[in-house]
Amino acid sequence: MITIRKAEERGHFDFGWLNTYHSFSFGDYYDPKHTRFRTLRVINEDFVQPAHGFPTHGHRDMEIVTYILQGALEHRDSMGTGSIIRRGDAQRMSAGTGVTHSEANPSPDAPVHLLQIWIFPSEQGLKPEYEEKKFSDEEKRNNLRLIVSPDGADGSVKIHQDAKVYASLLDEGQELIHALADGRGAWLQVAAGTVTLNGVDLKQGDGAAVNEESNLRIAAQRPAEVLLFDLD
Repeated sequence: MITIRKAEERGHFDFGWLNTYHSFSFGDYYDPKHTRFRTLRVINEDFVQPAHGFPTHGHRDMEIVTYILQGALEHRDSMGTGSIIRRGDAQRMSAGTGVTHSEANPSPDAPVHLLQIWIFPSEQGLKPEYEEKKFSDEEKRNNLRLIVSPDGADGSVKIHQDAKVYASLLDEGQELIHALADGRGAWLQVAAGTVTLNGVDLKQGDGAAVNEESNLRIAAQRPAEVLLFDLD
């Protein structure tokens, strides 16, 4: 069973410096029909204007993954981490017992386009952690490249949850197949382009919740970038 979360039906706020779309309830946006999918709690698509960003704020007991689609994002946190991540990079912060951080677009003239993802941890009260990894476009070209996993497999960032995230850049006409184990579900987020998922049409910004399917067939109608979540 595939349920589409249409791009135009997401929560949306434009603050001038930040243009943001929420697939699930977040902040001042609440939709009782869209609060989470399995252990996936947040997918925010953010466009941050040059020289602007999120001031220091706190988190607890959440696995936070940031994936950069275009541009760069500067991260600073109470663990002493300072870093700039760029196109294709994946960053993971385990908030655990509590952490504060800030995120800003360091560019004076170019916006940054990113997906911010929250996944519930397998247990609360963990020690806060930070990790980032670089993934080239070539690694993802017509391939489901593992970027997040519970064990750091294949050089992915490691999260405290039985969840895997794959990223792919698909050329027009290319197709990928992903097998789902019994009892698991999936979420497909289309970051760019248009694809079909088991014959269902999806466009940029659309998401799809998948239950009770054994195989996922992802085909690009036009060049596309997608993230696939394989969830317990």
